[in-house]
Amino acid sequence: MERVDVSILGRDYSLACSSEEKPTLMAAVRHVDQLMLRIQGTGKITSNERIAVMAALSIAGELLGMKAPDGPLGGLAVGDFKAKIDEMNAMLDDALSGQEKLL
Repeated sequence: MERVDVSILGRDYSLACSSEEKPTLMAAVRHVDQLMLRIQGTGKITSNERIAVMAALSIAGELLGMKAPDGPLGGLAVGDFKAKIDEMNAMLDDALSGQEKLL
């Protein structure tokens, strides 16, 4: 593991990651820092904790809204995958419970 020192919203953090993960980590740090600075720049939110929560919600929204590439689930938002998986699990549970009654 490699130690990486970063700054987010003017505050220093020391993180650990593998050398293979470092470029992705640095991109994530830049994304989070830029988003938090933009939120802070609006002047509407001043608490660092609230800025961090708003940034986390924004990033979660970005992630959940991302679309899958072409393929069987093409165009489906990542957030919709969980609903599809939950639906399939419920169908499997129903099928298995029906099978158990037959035994």
